[in-house]
Amino acid sequence: MKYLFDANVFIQAKNWYYAFDICPGFWDWMDYVTKVDVGSIVPVCEELRKGGDELAKWANARRTEPWFLKIDDKDTQKAMSAIAAHVASAGYRPEAQAKFLSGADPWLIAKAQITGAKVITHEQPAPAAKVRVPIPDICDAFGVQWGTPYDALRAMSASFTFKAPG
Repeated sequence: MKYLFDANVFIQAKNWYYAFDICPGFWDWMDYVTKVDVGSIVPVCEELRKGGDELAKWANARRTEPWFLKIDDKDTQKAMSAIAAHVASAGYRPEAQAKFLSGADPWLIAKAQITGAKVITHEQPAPAAKVRVPIPDICDAFGVQWGTPYDALRAMSASFTFKAPG
């Protein structure tokens, strides 16, 4: 995998520019690129499935696809331990640490680190943040590349075009 997508990429796509009814081509494209370039992790899939909406149905239908990578391997576990130790010692508030470490985000970074993938997220760096733990800041601390969905779309030459009926 070249890119591992954060849950917020799917959620914001569904809620905004690439809603299922506005841009079904985005979702068709996702099914295509996940065979080669794009993936995520099982905990992200689980987050998406909790929504009880169209995205939850979409994720549920793909929950056994190999691009939702498992996190139970030794290397991912070891990387996660290092991330947890870093977060615990980086001055974040306890509630921010707990929220971050209980979700999919640290696992996404750990899996990206061991696979050499780039994390794709809508989050932006915030080095002074103490009330939340930004994905880009942890990626930077561990030498994991990160970018926005638009960076990934351009890098993969994605194009969603309109064809007039008839």
